[in-house]
Amino acid sequence: MKYSGWPTPGELVVGRVDEIEDFGVFVDLEEYENKRGLVHVSEVASGWIKNVRDHVNTDQMVVCKVLDVDESAQQVDLSIKDVNDHQRSDKIQEWKNDQKADKWMEIAFGEELGDDDFRRIANELIEKHGSLYAGFEQAAIHGPEALENTDLDDEEVDAIVGTARENVSVPYVTVTGYVDLEAPGGNGVEDVREALSAAEGNGEIPDEVDLDVTYVGSPEYRIRVQAPNYKTAEDQLEASAGRARESIESLGGSADFHRERRTDEE
Repeated sequence: MKYSGWPTPGELVVGRVDEIEDFGVFVDLEEYENKRGLVHVSEVASGWIKNVRDHVNTDQMVVCKVLDVDESAQQVDLSIKDVNDHQRSDKIQEWKNDQKADKWMEIAFGEELGDDDFRRIANELIEKHGSLYAGFEQAAIHGPEALENTDLDDEEVDAIVGTARENVSVPYVTVTGYVDLEAPGGNGVEDVREALSAAEGNGEIPDEVDLDVTYVGSPEYRIRVQAPNYKTAEDQLEASAGRARESIESLGGSADFHRERRTDEE
């Protein structure tokens, strides 16, 4: 999706070098419809420049800072030298993410989706999550819940969630803890099994969380949680151990949660 308006001074933009002259470089702005900017030779690189072509090539992708915009003259003044390596890397990644999100919109709604509907749907995601890419990412993690309180209809929500879960690679973190479960008496095995079922959540774990409880060595069990962020992962890990403790203690047993493994290696 390209913007129909103009960039603003101070904004970082992605462009493709279209034409190189001795006095500067003409850049087609990739994020704006039919907009072109000029990087004066003094803004191409720091220091004295003998030949502009020593610093940029035709068709090269560049990140520029917008210095000034004159809409009446259809002129955008840009700088390449005012963009540091960190800004350049972040902006290129943001632009690549936007390209991916545009493709996901096409997958979700087809190539025949009109510009007005594209912008309407995209704006709902941007308003809710800050960017089109983030909207799809959150839909992949949280499902329809991520699109609550938007003006999208059920079919549009289903299309976004389905596409997101098929195409978006969600970053996950993994945390691990251990719980020792002991239950006296003749029903000890069944009591531990019930506590393990409680630890696993009895089918009530959020969709974005993968929680697994495995046997390590009597009386130790490993709880492994994979989630979109550390806070969620840690919260789910502690909740799992808490459920196991509550269950086993209600049956007269005991539980001890710890972060490091105690039994010998398998």
